[in-house]
Amino acid sequence: MSSALVLNASYEPLSVVSSRRATCLVLADKADLLEGDGSVLHSESLELACPSVIRLRYMVKVPYVRRVALSRRAIFARDDHRCQYCGDRADSIDHVFPRSRGGGNTWENVVAACRPCNMGKRDRTPEEAGMRLARPCRPPRSTAWVVVSTSAMPDTWRQYIPLAS
Repeated sequence: MSSALVLNASYEPLSVVSSRRATCLVLADKADLLEGDGSVLHSESLELACPSVIRLRYMVKVPYVRRVALSRRAIFARDDHRCQYCGDRADSIDHVFPRSRGGGNTWENVVAACRPCNMGKRDRTPEEAGMRLARPCRPPRSTAWVVVSTSAMPDTWRQYIPLAS
């Protein structure tokens, strides 16, 4: 089943739900259909485009700032599946300051790396190994949870998610 992006009344991304849940929100007049995914849902007396993006008709107060949990999938998404040392396709995770020397498991210390770079660096810092990071390690953008929550982000969502890459 496909997914749908739910926007607040202010067009702020709130969550990702199943297209079935999004259809129920539209039919209950709780949300407006902004973008369809190209397919049509049929009933005996109704035809409705299958939702891809919906906007709630009322404002929902978000009580906290959503942060993306540190995970392998999120690290690869942040680093665009590229090794941060050489630029090749990444297939492993590397701790910039090694865990064996007290480095933490935090966004600022973990990068995507290819196996040869990871094996070559071993338990040294990039400076000791003569390597440089392509870009500094930092937590992902505030809307990165949308990218991590789906396997592939549909093109119709891009205009509603600021700075999504």
